[in-house]
Amino acid sequence: MAVDQVNLRLDEGELRCIIGPNGCGKTTLFNLISGFYKPSEGQVLYNGQDITGKAVYTISHLGIGRKFQVPSVFNQLTVYENIRVPFYFRYRHSRSAGTDTEKSADQEMMGLLAKVNLSDRHQDLAINLAHGEKQWLEIGMVLASKPRLMLLDEPTAGMTVAETSKTAQLIRSISQETGISILVIEHDISFVREIAGRITVMYKGALFKEGSYEEIQADSEVREIYLGRRKQC
Repeated sequence: MAVDQVNLRLDEGELRCIIGPNGCGKTTLFNLISGFYKPSEGQVLYNGQDITGKAVYTISHLGIGRKFQVPSVFNQLTVYENIRVPFYFRYRHSRSAGTDTEKSADQEMMGLLAKVNLSDRHQDLAINLAHGEKQWLEIGMVLASKPRLMLLDEPTAGMTVAETSKTAQLIRSISQETGISILVIEHDISFVREIAGRITVMYKGALFKEGSYEEIQADSEVREIYLGRRKQC
């Protein structure tokens, strides 16, 4: 089974990381939460509401935003236009909106781009961004949809050390400044150490361990199945 008897609760405003070896069910869990897969058994509850098997767009409307493993941006649109798509989908505004509204919206969108380190690139086509910058842009697009829960699947994959550090700062600031609940799948243990308040370990489709970074790092069973003897631990 890809996901088996996973009983996971995320508190409002919590920032948690999910780790585990490849194939243990982490991304499948995200697919179940966000509606890409319908579970054969069990329930997915969000804010007290049963969202099990609901359409992806319905779950998105309820306030769950997701960033995928591979950046999913509109390559032939500018960076600014990429942010504009989810922003206006949320507000249901059009280009014919009043000047004051347009000005306010522009300021908010530029503020989002500044938060994800891309305000200087706002006129560039997304296809011309570096890989790490595309990762940031997708995080910005999720933020533009005003989620209450963010699902970030390997947000530092393919990043340089410097980009990874900036991403850790970005996710911490989002958590602290917005109160959005954030669930992060990640393999970079140094990154996990920087951001995680609590860590969930998955193994063979099930929850294996939960605890603080220090508790997980010191757990001999976790080290055996996943962490090994990496120096960064």
